[in-house]
Amino acid sequence: MDEETKLSMTKVFDLVVIGSGPGGYVAAIRAAQLGLNTAVIEREHVGGICLNWGCIPTKALLRSSELYHLMQHADEYGLSASGVTFDLKKIVARSRKVANQLSTGVNFLLKKNKVTLIEGEGKLKGKGVVSVTKDGKVEDVSAKHIILATGARARTLPGLEPDGKRIWTYKDALVPEDTPKSLLVVGSGAIGIEFASFFNTLGAKTTVVEVMDRILPVEDAEISAAAQKAFEKQGMAIHTGTTVEKLQTSKTNVTATLKDKDGKTSTLTVDRVILAVGIVGNTENLGLEEAGVNVDRGHVVINEWCETGAPGVYAIGDVAGPPWLAHKASHEGVICVEKIAGVKGVHPMDTSNIPGCTYCWPQVASVGLTEAAAKDKGHKVKVGRFPFIGNGKAIALGEPEGMIKTVFDEKTGELLGAHMIGAEVTELIQGYAVAKTMETTEADLMHTIFPHPTLSEMMHESVLDAYGRALHI
Repeated sequence: MDEETKLSMTKVFDLVVIGSGPGGYVAAIRAAQLGLNTAVIEREHVGGICLNWGCIPTKALLRSSELYHLMQHADEYGLSASGVTFDLKKIVARSRKVANQLSTGVNFLLKKNKVTLIEGEGKLKGKGVVSVTKDGKVEDVSAKHIILATGARARTLPGLEPDGKRIWTYKDALVPEDTPKSLLVVGSGAIGIEFASFFNTLGAKTTVVEVMDRILPVEDAEISAAAQKAFEKQGMAIHTGTTVEKLQTSKTNVTATLKDKDGKTSTLTVDRVILAVGIVGNTENLGLEEAGVNVDRGHVVINEWCETGAPGVYAIGDVAGPPWLAHKASHEGVICVEKIAGVKGVHPMDTSNIPGCTYCWPQVASVGLTEAAAKDKGHKVKVGRFPFIGNGKAIALGEPEGMIKTVFDEKTGELLGAHMIGAEVTELIQGYAVAKTMETTEADLMHTIFPHPTLSEMMHESVLDAYGRALHI
């Protein structure tokens, strides 16, 4: 076999995935497990934004700030720690090291599963063909099935453009050269609140502005209120129902013009601004329009099986729209590939079973319908609540602030939603996610034996409370 023939054969695959984030690389690995000859095209970082510039490095930063906070309060635990300081460069370096370690791990997983990694920028080029550009050179790769997993980037608004110096996106905020003395965070979703929590804990005078009437607006209203109370107690200033009209930079600071819900304007001058006003899908330069792939409001339109309007072309993860969560992208990748491979028993995505987590302090987590959404959908509900102060493990940990809330359908006992705020709730929420997926009722949860002493006991108590049977309040 001559070299030209051999080269052309390596370019023919059963499946090609454009993008190696948590959606793309998981889809590729699952496809390889199912016997599909698979390739992944990646233009920048293996592991995508999540591993390199999102989920993972932010958690590393937040862990450092959490330990710093605990060391400052060592005496509350009978310990002594004086002169506690931090080195921001070392904190950032650790965060980058963690990200690099995981990116290397994804490379290993792709090799282990015999997935071909092609470096370059992919673009649809006719039916079943992707052109890959790297360093000015172009080659074609063919496949019967093509999955778009190109992710998303930070959204910008007119007049609020980042400059990378004083006005940051999340990516800039991950590698700060110094700790700002004052900070404005525009947007109070998960990204905004996590950065606000990190910098506030390190001593920055932090202000959060949210256009909606409450922070963390996708969460249950009670949880949002509890979070705002906790953040304000920590020294954050929070302005809801407020927009940022303009940002004016100087050599030393940024002046923001704010407008409240009554139309009154005010100004705020800070060292840095972090923009966290959402994300927009990476749909440009992919040849989507020519291929017949529909894009709506910056995201690829798909059906329940992740199929686009173009035969043989699929989309998963952030590029395919909300919720913008890594675990949603991974699960979509598996659904998409298993459907392609003809695996029996594949179920389309049920977004009500996708848990959401915010790693601020205190943590926030939820799954399913809020109380208000459940009522809007016509459910007559039973609601249970249990406070952290009533839990022995929470008190022993020195984390007595928080709450677990559960929402049930009164008629059927179906678990409609669960909402939490407090220590380690991002780990606890999976219990309710499993319960929802299995269509568990209140009776099943009541009969479940929870270990003692654990934070998870509060999950049991919240269920009991919905039916007037709580034991420890």
